[in-house]
Amino acid sequence: MPQVVRIKLSSIDIEKLNEITDHIRDISKKAGVIAKGPIPLPTKRLKVTTRKSPCGDGTATFDRFEMRIHKRVIDLPSNDKILHSVMRLPIPKSVNIKIEMKG
Repeated sequence: MPQVVRIKLSSIDIEKLNEITDHIRDISKKAGVIAKGPIPLPTKRLKVTTRKSPCGDGTATFDRFEMRIHKRVIDLPSNDKILHSVMRLPIPKSVNIKIEMKG
């Protein structure tokens, strides 16, 4: 079984996440390699509810804040040329990337 490189991407900004996945897909197409993905994983939703009143008195009105963490997975066959191209991509600070080898 050939080795596979798994690229895990996560971000709170979905536009930048999709932009990076498109770049990785273009790199694999130019190299003539079939990439599996991007596979969307479930979105993690972090919720925080706080009282609107600064002192805590008064009517019970609440602010609800939510942060969504979007995740994608891409599987590529291990190829030095493709990996070097992916490593050189300018990745924004809001996107977290993790590259690991699967045997």
